[in-house]
Amino acid sequence: MKLNAEQRQIRDAVREVAEAEIAPVAAECDREERFPEDVWDTLAQDLELTAMTVPEAYGGLDVGSLTYSVVNEEVAYGMLSVATALSVHCLATSCIAEFGSDDVKAEWLPDMAGGRPVGAFCLSEPEAGSNPAQMASTAVKDGDEYVLNGKKQWITNGERAGVCIVFAKVDGDDDKVTQFLVPKDTDGLAVGKKEEKLGLRASDTTALLLDDVRIPERYRLTEEGRGLSAALHILTGGRIGIASQSVGLAQVALDDALEYSQEREQFDQPISDFQTIRHKLADMQTDLQAARLLTRDAARKADDGEGFRQAASMAKYFASEMAVDVTNEAVQIHGGYGYTTDFDVERYYRDSKITTIYEGTSEIQKTVIAREMLD
Repeated sequence: MKLNAEQRQIRDAVREVAEAEIAPVAAECDREERFPEDVWDTLAQDLELTAMTVPEAYGGLDVGSLTYSVVNEEVAYGMLSVATALSVHCLATSCIAEFGSDDVKAEWLPDMAGGRPVGAFCLSEPEAGSNPAQMASTAVKDGDEYVLNGKKQWITNGERAGVCIVFAKVDGDDDKVTQFLVPKDTDGLAVGKKEEKLGLRASDTTALLLDDVRIPERYRLTEEGRGLSAALHILTGGRIGIASQSVGLAQVALDDALEYSQEREQFDQPISDFQTIRHKLADMQTDLQAARLLTRDAARKADDGEGFRQAASMAKYFASEMAVDVTNEAVQIHGGYGYTTDFDVERYYRDSKITTIYEGTSEIQKTVIAREMLD
């Protein structure tokens, strides 16, 4: 899908930051399980990327889906952990922008557009991952407040966030899943265990514990019972972002593998001269471009106001599985060196797996795709 001049300019600007500021700290942050806050500030203040899904009236950019896709691809080229944190922040601002009252938007969105407070999206629970309708968190109306209790799991930006979008069942009723805005400093809200993960190690992923958390009624973002449909609506757009990140991650893995194959010599010649390696590179390039086109097609449909649920799931499913395959081949091309931390491809490989899991597993995407075909 052809980019216009502005989108190409944005792509080039983000790629420059990805290569100059994100990639150089990626290995260290992964090793130390530390998020690069200075990089976040650069993305927020210099490039205004934390404002992407904030309306212009509240200091945002309100970019289209294709531009959002391009940005996610390029940030992930630098480091998937940073791209994931950014996309989750944008999920939170999207929820407030689409479902919040004018007063709530004015209270939160201008500062979030500037990057602080960071947003978190709190849907999953220990016993409710792929099926969020099974959530156990509750919200009870008490005068002009709601009292929230429960536990959220696998929350990106769990420690860093200053505002959380929380889903809970009003009065424990399965038909009353509702969306709430919860400031992080609210009494009774605590950060739980920080997960030790295979990949995405620089992105903080924690549990969030809600113990009699009181919020004003105005922080209820949806009508009672409309929260789950709102979450799935927001996540449909979010899947384009994850597909884009998968493409960016695969692209940097392919670039590294291509460079290495031309420098590494065996049997007195570069390994790129061997047909086995050349065919690997050809497969990687073909699959990567197919994923990019699927992703941009979904973004175009979203921008054009077409139904894009199936397209988003196809893009997310194919691109995430492609990222696992391409990063795996990048390790293989590097041989024994690829299995060490001396080269970045081992981190790409570890990071890639999460793209097939979060914001809807590959199995869920196939369910959505088939449903759109048959129902």
